[in-house]
Amino acid sequence: MIQFSQEKLKKVEEIMARYPEGKQKSALIPLLHMAQEEFGGWLDVPVMDYVASLLHILPIEVYEVATFYTMFNMKPVGKYVLEVCRTGPCMLRGSDQIIDHIKNKLSIKEGETSADGLFTLKPAECLGACGYAPMLQLGKHFKESLTIEKVDNLLDELRAAAKN
Repeated sequence: MIQFSQEKLKKVEEIMARYPEGKQKSALIPLLHMAQEEFGGWLDVPVMDYVASLLHILPIEVYEVATFYTMFNMKPVGKYVLEVCRTGPCMLRGSDQIIDHIKNKLSIKEGETSADGLFTLKPAECLGACGYAPMLQLGKHFKESLTIEKVDNLLDELRAAAKN
């Protein structure tokens, strides 16, 4: 059965208490982040239904938000999610080549996970670091001014970290 721990449920209550009575839906995005982190790095239907029940809203209201924002994963992902910006400034500075290099190096397509389960490649819309293009987001970290060499070094570092 899908359920947060007592510690996480206290955090849910704290988050919901930030909003006026009847406006609990405002807590949806923080709760989706918690759920994604807690339940395997992605949001399947039972997890989204659980979040809806906590907020006393319809499941469709959760699905609408979860499927709109690219920060939420709708299928299983690798240990490391590489979200490469593909908007104008990054493309002008080579993000297409970065994406193609990652696809070739990991033998995956956009949205797929590498055979070893370590890497998922996701194209991203603007990540707000146009002056440091091309760039990618790796969890809470930004990797900027990317080159093929920097990407190769990053992949090697992450592989090594995964072994430890």
